[in-house]
Amino acid sequence: MFPDKFIAHGKLKPQKYFSINSITDHQKYHLEPTSANSLSIMNSLTIIISLVSISLFQPTHAQNSPQDYLDSHNAARKQVGVANMTWDNTLAAYAQSYANQRVSDCGLVHSNGPYGENLAKGIGMFTGTYAVSLWVAEKQNYNYNTNTCVSGCDFLHYTQMVWRDSVRVGCAKVRCNNGWWYVVCNYDPPGNYEGELPY
Repeated sequence: MFPDKFIAHGKLKPQKYFSINSITDHQKYHLEPTSANSLSIMNSLTIIISLVSISLFQPTHAQNSPQDYLDSHNAARKQVGVANMTWDNTLAAYAQSYANQRVSDCGLVHSNGPYGENLAKGIGMFTGTYAVSLWVAEKQNYNYNTNTCVSGCDFLHYTQMVWRDSVRVGCAKVRCNNGWWYVVCNYDPPGNYEGELPY
């Protein structure tokens, strides 16, 4: 099932040797629902896609378990020959704590903590694995040979997921006060260092 709407957000770390807590430079991207291949770049953009929900069923806990998140991440990593991640309860607790802080506004604002981080939100049948699939879909935007985006778009969620040195993941999902679902995945060690290839 597809959610009615979703938004995703990732971040870039300019230098591997800088303090992660001091990094505030991140980007959001916006995808118009009528032109899925036409992406706009700005300093701060948001991915928004509206989809029609055809389900009459209530959201379930399916596709939100630690194993579901882990399997989704590892499938993407396997495609590029990167070793599997393992689930980390410390990262999951961090993700849950941060997600709980966003319940009032559902804002796609990074925690700026010590970990790599992917964020997404959506309404309707928005599951954790659907959030992960949105990040995986950015693979088509990524040119490994140039380590850049092929046409002014986002790929940072995807590269964080397949970052070779990021070997642990923990995720959480909460329902915000506005009815949207909010998903956080944290990665350790973090990835997306400027000028470095993910794998």
